[in-house]
Amino acid sequence: MKPDATVDVRERVRRFIVDSFYVRDATEVADEASLIASGLVDSTGVLEVVTFLESEFGIAVAQDEMTPDNLETIECIAIFVAAKKSSGVRPAA
Repeated sequence: MKPDATVDVRERVRRFIVDSFYVRDATEVADEASLIASGLVDSTGVLEVVTFLESEFGIAVAQDEMTPDNLETIECIAIFVAAKKSSGVRPAA
């Protein structure tokens, strides 16, 4: 994934968070801000984020990948998606 593609991932994830979790201003959601600690995303919301990532970016997120290291912030999510996309592993059809 190209560096500019990571920026695109961040913006698409931010747009999803803003639209799905009723954030009034997208600038309130910083790339490094914890989505969970800030109260934007709860445990059910994490599942919504995972479903979005799988459908939007064509990746499969395994149960053991649903960790704060991968999903805590928009930055973590962008890095995670980039790694998944570059690994070439695609979900089974």
